[in-house]
Amino acid sequence: MNKLTKLGLTAVAGSLVASSAYAGALDVSGSASIKFKSDDDDEVTGNSYSMGKGISFSGSGEMDNGFTMSYSYTMTNAAFSSQNIMLDMGDGGSVGLGNGASGAGLRTVRYLLPTAGEEAWDDTDTDDNGLAQHSDTNAVYYNGNFAGFGVSAAYVQDTGGSDHSIALKYGGLMDGLTLVYGFGEDGETVDLQTYGVQYTMGSVSAAYQRSELDNTGSTADEEATGLGVSVAVNENMSISYNVWDVDMDTALDEESTGISASYTMGSMKFVGVSNETENVAGSAGDDTFREISVTFAF
Repeated sequence: MNKLTKLGLTAVAGSLVASSAYAGALDVSGSASIKFKSDDDDEVTGNSYSMGKGISFSGSGEMDNGFTMSYSYTMTNAAFSSQNIMLDMGDGGSVGLGNGASGAGLRTVRYLLPTAGEEAWDDTDTDDNGLAQHSDTNAVYYNGNFAGFGVSAAYVQDTGGSDHSIALKYGGLMDGLTLVYGFGEDGETVDLQTYGVQYTMGSVSAAYQRSELDNTGSTADEEATGLGVSVAVNENMSISYNVWDVDMDTALDEESTGISASYTMGSMKFVGVSNETENVAGSAGDDTFREISVTFAF
């Protein structure tokens, strides 16, 4: 074998070794579900039975300075759902870029009420009225803890002006009690604010929340009041009751109530949901939703 051939093989072998040193691995988890839903008699829903699935990929690696880089990607029903790139700086908190459910800023506190299944307005109020939230598509975020305060901030460069918010949590007053406050802006037109309290004592959890959406230059303001309680009957079963009322300013008040129950048996979870909304989106007319689902985690 001539020297040039030897040199070429040595270079290829070296590049393969270098590539394997930087190679990483992704953990995969997923779920599959079977659902039966029941809507109002006057709604055309088609087949009441459906299937759902979710697949999540996640991986992480430690840097020389002790920081950790992580990545996650989630697909729901074969469609993109969310992804997240995060740098964990230990006591300094974490920074990252999220797309979808990034879990930062007001998104972390938009709905404080404990539920065994779904929120009171889910599947009945498609406008998500009364929720203090903004876009979280490609959101730059920060999460940290300082002197007992949990701090979460998010910034989104949106087409209608930047979206930004900060959420604070404090649990140092007494065991089981957490105070929450969040504020921000959705573009240049909507000022957002929410505050509330969560309390857990044994198997019972309760929460109260108040949210305000102030639309600059219009009367389409929204003020929401929420109250919810959940009870862990045993280590496998929980039930909850939520109320979410929205003052629609010049329109009719929207009122949502939801009852949920869940039962976990190993990797299998059964959930029942019964939601009802009166005066949907501030207009006369009610909507109800019933659902039973079985989810398998793997």
